[in-house]
Amino acid sequence: MRNIIFSFALLLLLIPVVQAQFNVKLMVTKVATRQDEPIYVSGNFNNWNPKDEQYRLKPFGGSRVGIVIKNMTPGNYAFKFTRGSFDKVECLADGRDMNDRVLQVDSDIDSSFTIAGWKDDYPEKPKPYTASPQVSIIDTAFYIPQLHSTRRIWLYLPRNYYQSTQTYPVLYMQDGQNLFNEQAAFAGEWGIDECLDTLAQKLGKYCIVVGIDNGGDKRLSEYSPYTIPAGKVGKDSVKGEGFYYINFIVNALKPFIDSKYRTKKGPHYTYIAGSSMGAIISYYAFMKYPNIFGAAGIFSPAFWLYSPQQLKPAVHADFKPVYYFYAGGKESATMLSDMDEVIKNLDAYPSHTIRRSVYPPGTHQEKYWREEFPAFYRWLMQLY
Repeated sequence: MRNIIFSFALLLLLIPVVQAQFNVKLMVTKVATRQDEPIYVSGNFNNWNPKDEQYRLKPFGGSRVGIVIKNMTPGNYAFKFTRGSFDKVECLADGRDMNDRVLQVDSDIDSSFTIAGWKDDYPEKPKPYTASPQVSIIDTAFYIPQLHSTRRIWLYLPRNYYQSTQTYPVLYMQDGQNLFNEQAAFAGEWGIDECLDTLAQKLGKYCIVVGIDNGGDKRLSEYSPYTIPAGKVGKDSVKGEGFYYINFIVNALKPFIDSKYRTKKGPHYTYIAGSSMGAIISYYAFMKYPNIFGAAGIFSPAFWLYSPQQLKPAVHADFKPVYYFYAGGKESATMLSDMDEVIKNLDAYPSHTIRRSVYPPGTHQEKYWREEFPAFYRWLMQLY
């Protein structure tokens, strides 16, 4: 009898736990203008694709349009409605940007919404130029031979750079448009220059920052180290070109920076950071070149797009790698669990130094990455 009970208990352990799934119905009952144009829902459940045909709203009778998203796992989901691009995203009735809509999914949901306005219905007000004097543009069309394309490259030099002869560590960051200048930013800048100007005085630590613009509609493929299967972010697969992008940073951009500016060499003084897909490619750079990059800032990583095997950490570094992980508590349903699974795998290697930071109210946007960056920088400077 004891053997039967033991066998039954073992069988229960082997049965996979099926996570609850729910249906979410999103209904738009009123649209301020352009009622006859297609409407899409874009959120962290489809990698914020603004024109994903799988998430196009359909007629539901009268003037109502909606969508039923099936089999959603429990969690918090952020989203907005668009007309096919983020230039045509919904906004407040006076044209101001609106916060992401958020749904907490823990049961079947039937929600109705009103779209008060569209961003392209309001004349674009000139954005202020906010980059500090320490920020310059190295090149508006820096050639990337690995991708047969060009890119704008930003440079932040510490205030004391031209008054000293010292050398500096270098931080390479993705999505350069959003780092220094509100005029170039899509959803708000990180304020990296103002942040470092302030922290340099407090910490007495200085750093050069190199910002690399993303490739626009090529961002997803260039920041993806592996092909993304069909159905993950749309009906078609997305070819991963991240290997070539990181190869460009390591073999073209970094040698150029090291030859033109007074940089400290070696992984202890070479860092990389980014958010969302920028976090993915920064993590991959760390995996691919563990003896080039000594620290990585991984902000809200889209780990859900990849298999555990693809995210297997590098273990052949000649020094102690440093990881800073951040995520908001109101991002995708699996953001924290996916991130924690990667951290768990890294914990198997005691040579790694890891910091995990979670801000419970945080959603998937620049505002929260800007707020988290000073903590990342302070922590990094204390280690080196």
